[in-house]
Amino acid sequence: MSTKEFEVNGTGFRVILTDQIINQVNDLKSLYSANYDDPESFEQVGAETSSIINDIADSVEPRPSDNDLHELIEEIIKVVDDKAAAIEKEMKTKEPSSRKKGSSKKGTKKTKK
Repeated sequence: MSTKEFEVNGTGFRVILTDQIINQVNDLKSLYSANYDDPESFEQVGAETSSIINDIADSVEPRPSDNDLHELIEEIIKVVDDKAAAIEKEMKTKEPSSRKKGSSKKGTKKTKK
């Protein structure tokens, strides 16, 4: 969990990136993708998209105005994407060091006499 601060249209905002917010952002991205792939599905997922956007906006301090909402959501998506990329990069850099050659203890069990 981390707190991110950013500015949209001259107003400072703060959001705490909980697992719930990250999941909502990922759900929103999936809905955007579905709308892009099948524009006719817009009516089906429009209410769900709106609900998720409002849930995310409710977690932001101060509460954004309707005029700031689009850019605010874009910023939060960017923050979540950046965080995911940083975690993935960290995992990749740690992976090789955890697999040192010859460090396996398999087959070296000692027995007591």
